[in-house]
Amino acid sequence: MTAPATSATESAVRSAEPAEPRARFTDLIAAEWIKMWSLRSTPWAFVAGTLAIIGFNIFTAYNDYSNWTGWDARQKADFMPNWAMLDAFTDAAVLCLMLTASAMGALTVVGEYSTGMIRTTFTAVPARSSVMAAKVVVVTAVSTALGLVAAGGSFWSTQALLAGRDTGLSLGDPGVVPAVLASASAAPVAALVGMAVGAIVRASAATIGVSFALLLLVPMGVSDDHHGTAVVDHLLPYSAWARLIQVVEKPVNYPWSEAGAWTVYAVWYIVCAAITIFAVRRRDQ
Repeated sequence: MTAPATSATESAVRSAEPAEPRARFTDLIAAEWIKMWSLRSTPWAFVAGTLAIIGFNIFTAYNDYSNWTGWDARQKADFMPNWAMLDAFTDAAVLCLMLTASAMGALTVVGEYSTGMIRTTFTAVPARSSVMAAKVVVVTAVSTALGLVAAGGSFWSTQALLAGRDTGLSLGDPGVVPAVLASASAAPVAALVGMAVGAIVRASAATIGVSFALLLLVPMGVSDDHHGTAVVDHLLPYSAWARLIQVVEKPVNYPWSEAGAWTVYAVWYIVCAAITIFAVRRRDQ
């Protein structure tokens, strides 16, 4: 006759125990931050990528510095200011930056799927979109820092070298700050592309392959010589960077505005962030 009373007492005790608080978004961000930097590849990729990017740019600037005395007056006149800006951040450098950032973003997502840890994560925090939003915040912060360090270091080192020929640019020159920021902003955009593809594909090799194709191969396959291909070209992150890096706008068949290029950056970032956050809501782990 005492069993029901005992059960009732136990139920009362359990109900009186404080419920475990739900994870706050700041807690999720902290957890994702720890996850990212606990991977040995993250700091190595950050350091190696930054050094490679700055190295590409210094090498190009040094070549122009060395060849300067052999150029004629027309070549010297053409060098300023666009080519001097391109020495600060070359095509090879932005491709390296995009590859590094997209791989970092992709591994943040597919790394947990490949190890099966994503099941543990979603079991601990059933709000899947909140988990992915925290990943987006962390990856954006880290990739933006990567872009700023790479772009800022490249600009300072290359223009200091070119100053020996009185051809260096400064941040006060027209169009220079937007060009440096455009180079830095290529990193978070590329990182979010990697995350979005990873959230859909969920396989490391395929994710990196698709991301590289979107960021690098497709821009190589289209041009602005015809209207149709120019429209496609102007919708790509790489082409937006190429437009924003121009300190002085160059004549082209189908010109587009600086504001349009920034809009392309913004749309890619927002769409890829939305895919990353919401793709996990209606799919199995």
